[in-house]
Amino acid sequence: AERPAEEQQLGAVQQPERAAPARQAAHLLRRRARQHRQPGQRLGRRAQRLPPPAAGQGGRPGGQRLHRHPAQAVFARGIAAASGRFICVGTSSGLVLVFDIPSKGTNITLSEVLQEHHDSITDIASEVGENPDGAADLVTADDSGALCVWRSKEEFSLLTKISAFGWTCSSVKLWNGVIAAGYGNGQIRLYEATSGALRATVSAHARWIYALDLAPLTGKLLSGAEDSYVQIWKLSRSPDTGDIEIEHCHSECVTDTQLCGARFCDPEGNSFAATGYDLSEIVRYGQV
Repeated sequence: AERPAEEQQLGAVQQPERAAPARQAAHLLRRRARQHRQPGQRLGRRAQRLPPPAAGQGGRPGGQRLHRHPAQAVFARGIAAASGRFICVGTSSGLVLVFDIPSKGTNITLSEVLQEHHDSITDIASEVGENPDGAADLVTADDSGALCVWRSKEEFSLLTKISAFGWTCSSVKLWNGVIAAGYGNGQIRLYEATSGALRATVSAHARWIYALDLAPLTGKLLSGAEDSYVQIWKLSRSPDTGDIEIEHCHSECVTDTQLCGARFCDPEGNSFAATGYDLSEIVRYGQV
């Protein structure tokens, strides 16, 4: 019998002796999909036949009625490198797949599956600033708005979990121990990575935030949203108290465009590019 598609895809990068994690991941993906399907729905089937309706309940006696259910797609969303050797990939089932990438050769293996999330992964970010030994170096976000903060060594350990508050976290970044998270209500929230404590809330946009980016050399933060605006902020820590501070630097309107992507073009944050729905071009802006 042919193996399920998930196992075929994962098996392409597995050696026989390391196949167990791949089978575990495929099994978990199927189980999560079963948990989210509607009652009576079969995986892999777009429709199924129901028993004939009884007389007086509509339909011809003895006839058959076709009952359709939406297909349950499994997709990947969110990807980031960690510890210089791992690639973490988020899935629609809430699982985060951790692949071990060798320094030489093509023997890529699935080394671990992170299972803390119960909703679709929306974004994954790794530390782009200074990372003291033992500090958080990965953050994952899901469709409910929950965040998980991880430390990666030989195995990944969960440092803290930040609870949802009713809005999807669509984008997340990690810089010098500061988590910047963008939400569907237009807010940017700043958290301490080690403790998960909320340090600042900014009403940055009038509509859904779709993009965040950080310039690692300067701490500039970019946010882009459906309100057609790209906002540039500056993150820092108070030299006296160590508290997280945020300052607004610039606002740019991409006229008549619902933005769906934006990022810096250089590590200093002196230029950025943005694009939007139904837009066949990328618009680049720079300092003059």
